[in-house]
Amino acid sequence: MTILFAPSEGKKSGGTLPPIDKDAFCFPNLYSYREEVIKKYNNFLHNASNEELKKLFGVKDEKLIEHYKTDIFALNSMKAVERYDGVAYSYLGYENLSEKAKQYIDNNLIIFSNLFGPICAKDRVPEYKLKQAEKIGEFAPEKFYKEHFSSELDLYLEKNGPIVDLRAGFYDKFYKIKAPYITMKFLKNGKTVSHWAKAYRGIILKEMAKYSIMDEHSLLAMDIENLSIVEIKEIKNKKEIVYEILS
Repeated sequence: MTILFAPSEGKKSGGTLPPIDKDAFCFPNLYSYREEVIKKYNNFLHNASNEELKKLFGVKDEKLIEHYKTDIFALNSMKAVERYDGVAYSYLGYENLSEKAKQYIDNNLIIFSNLFGPICAKDRVPEYKLKQAEKIGEFAPEKFYKEHFSSELDLYLEKNGPIVDLRAGFYDKFYKIKAPYITMKFLKNGKTVSHWAKAYRGIILKEMAKYSIMDEHSLLAMDIENLSIVEIKEIKNKKEIVYEILS
């Protein structure tokens, strides 16, 4: 089982693990490409104007600008799944899971970082800021990662299926799944929701981890509070489970 997940704009500060190097990330044979992106980002931090950095980070506070201008190769790191602090990660509540459930997340989750590309949940990541879809100068990380990581991801997912895609749609720009996969859609009163979609992606990931879900049958059999399956659509290689939020 491999679950694909989005990152979050919010991130926890600090870290007690060493700064990043080749050993910090999965797919070590592709580290040179990852390092190329990180160096472009680092160089941009040190040469761009504050106005350019406000656009890059998606923040206006001058103190935050200074905070994020630090050399990224010198920062301590923490496990990727613990670094992210957005809605989905809050509802996942990784820190409160059992050791068995944490191990499931560590071994089965790939997060699509806007800066670092496809990373495993247990990879070491420093604090950083890069707004979704924002270019580093004229450089678009999502196009670069799609070009250089897609073949490796194809092979990885072929060996480690089934695939559950819980990413936001934007992350198709990093990698488009070629194998059969499962995704999910969340409705409230028959209408697609955004904030609650993030929350329920986190909740579903938590439930999958609690019960060590490794196949489609077990996934469909999960009883998730406040959710009801109303439809299952199959379009080409995608099977979409449509949930209605009950209250």
